[in-house]
Amino acid sequence: MGKFPREIKRNPMYRYLVLLVIVASAGHQAWRTLLNNYAVEYIGLTGLQIGVVQSLRELPGFLTFLVVYVLLVFREHRLSAYTMILFGAGIILTGIFTSFHGLLFTTFIMSLGYHYFETTRQSLVLQYFNREQSPLVLAQWRSLTAVANIAVGVVIWAVFRFTDIPLTTAYWILGAVIIAVGIRSLGKDPADKDLPLQHKKMLFRKKYWLFYALNFLSGARRQIFVVFAVFMLVQKYAFSVWEISALFVINNLITWLLSPYIGKAINRFGERVMLSVEYICLILIFLSYAIFEDPFVAASLYVLDHVFFNFTIGIHTYFQKTADPRDIAPSMGVSFSINHISAVIIPAIGGVLWMLNWKIPFIAGAGIALVSLMLAQFIKVPAGSVQKVKEQE
Repeated sequence: MGKFPREIKRNPMYRYLVLLVIVASAGHQAWRTLLNNYAVEYIGLTGLQIGVVQSLRELPGFLTFLVVYVLLVFREHRLSAYTMILFGAGIILTGIFTSFHGLLFTTFIMSLGYHYFETTRQSLVLQYFNREQSPLVLAQWRSLTAVANIAVGVVIWAVFRFTDIPLTTAYWILGAVIIAVGIRSLGKDPADKDLPLQHKKMLFRKKYWLFYALNFLSGARRQIFVVFAVFMLVQKYAFSVWEISALFVINNLITWLLSPYIGKAINRFGERVMLSVEYICLILIFLSYAIFEDPFVAASLYVLDHVFFNFTIGIHTYFQKTADPRDIAPSMGVSFSINHISAVIIPAIGGVLWMLNWKIPFIAGAGIALVSLMLAQFIKVPAGSVQKVKEQE
């Protein structure tokens, strides 16, 4: 794979964020792994109700445009630590309120912390790393979080395969670990005072229209993968907790192996090529979900779906190459909100369509991927931004 550049490893912001990123991703992965079985076995949710829960989970993502006003009070790196604590608190509460309305409340709290952390994390990466470094950083973090997710998946698989531990207890332990990491980060200060000051107001610029559009469609596509693909495996094909966790382990093992190459490929071939490959493959995957009614095929498609999900980092590196450096922090909040407009709507609408015919959400996903493919052809970056990846000695 080649060695990860030392100058990136030495960056104080990289060292500050890397543990937070790993824990946030692994914690969210664990929450997702347990959710569908928790919702079906403990609470007895229907397809419509799980769609409502997932829509509410995305509402804080829509509200991330408000992060620019929160940054008037907190420095951006410190806000990332506070949001991690809120994330962990929401997960602990998930194991306490075991009802449909309780799950709605705890999901909102958990998601508020997670989405605000993701907003600050992406903003800090694009501020503190240059155009050649940021794809490598984002890809490296996907690789590292994949290893953490594998560890989480193995633990969940073993625990629920060989013990009778309640799902509620698992949520309590998970949340406590996340809160501890957030508290640890509060005492650190990796900020660089020489960086351009970020605008502390909402920004919506016409020149970023393509970035906004791709984010909107990415949010819709993600919901088909996150909500309905897993729910299909649990409800239609009766996958157990340990079987779902095994799939997550496979997904993250592949991510760990491929992510460094994805970052280098973005530098070498450019965002338009990489995103086009993603969208073409997604069209085929979503149509196959609806056509082939076999649990092994469905599980295999889910793994492939996850592989191409990693290509979406190209949307943000494209923005970095075309944006005013002072626009990054407020634009990340706006882009997250745009991403989650579709993410809030799709699960609820998809839940209704699921009740009519479970194939409809996946056919719609193929349509979303087709529109994304057409828009990706408009991607243009400044001359010299697409560079060949150099092998690290």
